[in-house]
Amino acid sequence: MADRFDIVVAGAGHNSLVAAAYLAKAGYRCLVLEGRSVLGGNVVTEELTLPGFRHDSCGTAHVILQDSPMMRNDELGLADYGLEYIHPEIVCHAPFLDGSWLTQFHDIDRTVEQFAKFSKKDADAYRRMYDEYDAIKPLFDAASYTPIGFGKPINDRLNEHPDGRKWLRRQARSAWEIIRDNFEDDHSRCFMLWMAFQTVTPPEWPMTGRNAYSLAWGRQRWSWCIPKGGSGMLTEILVRLIEDHGGVALTNKMVHRLIVENGKCTGVECADGSQYRADKAVLSTVHIKHLIDMAPRDAWAEDFVEGVETWQGGPTLFVQHYATSVPMTFQGDGGPITPIACAMLSEPTRALRMGYDFARGVANVEEPVLLAVSPTIGDPTQAPPGKHTIKIIGMQPYDLKEGPQHWDNIKHDVARANLNWLRRFSPNLTDDKILASVIESPLDLERRNPHNWHGSCHGGAQNAAQAAALRPAAGWAQHRMPIAGLYQTGSTTHPGGSISGGPGRNAAAVMLKDLGTSLDAVVAQGRAGAKTRSPALAK
Repeated sequence: MADRFDIVVAGAGHNSLVAAAYLAKAGYRCLVLEGRSVLGGNVVTEELTLPGFRHDSCGTAHVILQDSPMMRNDELGLADYGLEYIHPEIVCHAPFLDGSWLTQFHDIDRTVEQFAKFSKKDADAYRRMYDEYDAIKPLFDAASYTPIGFGKPINDRLNEHPDGRKWLRRQARSAWEIIRDNFEDDHSRCFMLWMAFQTVTPPEWPMTGRNAYSLAWGRQRWSWCIPKGGSGMLTEILVRLIEDHGGVALTNKMVHRLIVENGKCTGVECADGSQYRADKAVLSTVHIKHLIDMAPRDAWAEDFVEGVETWQGGPTLFVQHYATSVPMTFQGDGGPITPIACAMLSEPTRALRMGYDFARGVANVEEPVLLAVSPTIGDPTQAPPGKHTIKIIGMQPYDLKEGPQHWDNIKHDVARANLNWLRRFSPNLTDDKILASVIESPLDLERRNPHNWHGSCHGGAQNAAQAAALRPAAGWAQHRMPIAGLYQTGSTTHPGGSISGGPGRNAAAVMLKDLGTSLDAVVAQGRAGAKTRSPALAK
């Protein structure tokens, strides 16, 4: 393997792989360096518990990704590599303490009937909000999948739409306010509030109003869609595509220093002392809190340094992985059901208490807010015959009042409380049905992947101070970093966390423009069937 490449990519998360795939399709030879032993960042499927049980280490559902032009238009040809998605008819099941439940189905009419069990007004509100968001969604998608400065910001786009002024107010409000005002029954409110939190953004925060519409819309439109074979199939296929275009991906290569010569980033140095040079550019998905220490402080712009210093981690997760001999089973209409996802929120204001618990640094296991997901219900190939994987995700603060290290003392108690809460609704998950487990506190998530800074799997808080043109810092949202030749992608950049591919595609668009071509030209070339570098693109 030559030690020089056109592009050197620091980190192999899904966004850096998306960007590298576009660059590779353009004819640039890419080297991807990953510090861990597995490629994919937070989009990885691994045998965490027992042989044959394939667990999604972090992200499972690829709902938001479906609206990316990369997927919608198959810009990279991933379908040719065998990427296949499963869209279960039962999307999500929400059991309640009074013994009732609300099941979201892929068929919207069936979902509306579920709301109508509690309130005809709420059933009408759900369908109306779905239709309202469906009409405006292309504008939000265009803003998300366009680099900052390459097109109109969302407010300008909304101002040009007949209903846009309504949405200016709606997106500025909190999801809590919108759900409270549109739904009257607490069962409906619980389901919608739980759904609005699925990008790990508290529903009471200002500027979360869109989440009251978009998260339920996405799962209604695409179901709880998962790749066949596990979440990591996406990143495995992206790596194959990069390699098929002359690229190389290496594991156990933790980047710890940027090579800066004459004011330009020309390569990287790994923790093992190896160095790799880039003839064109270096692309980083290293968390900005770590990236800034990889070059002399005076190499960075003052306003970028201030942006990094004030960066907030935001809400964090607590994750439990189980190998089981039975599926999680709930009471549903017509008898027992086995949904791929279960939503647990005891009453509406419990959603607000999450923020309070984070503020006071307390692990609250009183009626915990949980997501339980079992991909093997939709895709049995991810476990041995008749067996299942179950992942329980709770919301807990990284910064405990006793310090983050205290998680090592209490994590098994928190895990037991979460499991018992799930058993309240799925009592068949007795101890003898659990074959093995892996428990990860917010501190463990950071230990496993340094990009999970302070336990955040989404790069950092997705609040008004860290969104759009302010992500990662004001003046530095175009993926071009203060050091010439260095670009940034990943969840610390626009449009943020979740499995969307947006930061990766946007970074590729910026880099391709700077290299003398465009993303559109590369996509068109791919559609024409070109498999080798075009001289027009090799600038």
